[in-house]
Amino acid sequence: MYVVTAASRGKRAGCLVGFASQCSIDPPRFVVWLSTANHTHTVARSARYLTVHLLRSDQRALAELFGGRTGDRVDKFARTGWRPGRDGGPVLSDAVDWFTGRIQGVIAGGDHEGFLLSPVDESPPAPGPRVQPLRYADVRDLKPGHPA
Repeated sequence: MYVVTAASRGKRAGCLVGFASQCSIDPPRFVVWLSTANHTHTVARSARYLTVHLLRSDQRALAELFGGRTGDRVDKFARTGWRPGRDGGPVLSDAVDWFTGRIQGVIAGGDHEGFLLSPVDESPPAPGPRVQPLRYADVRDLKPGHPA
């Protein structure tokens, strides 16, 4: 599971994402799929960069924040640490593994759109042992009240 963040026109947004994958080795490319009903999708459509944060298995609370609340009603970034990255896009303080990608294109996919990213920044290597990533099975019982 990932949290994807964006900033554009003075707005910030972020949401929990389960549909994402590396899609090219050379050149390196990654695609994240955002629901078209999602507040983050609206902000991402006018952004130049998105930041993709890989969640660890011990970060369920962060998944609940970004997957169970809508940015239309709640400032998620007031509830967690972050710093501004490229074009002001939020980089979450608690995310050890992340990268920022320039949006190369948007792909229609039904109720989701794929944002094709070319990585431009990434987290430094994390010290210590690797922690298991957060999997869909760890959060599938989340009951989002509104689109993130």
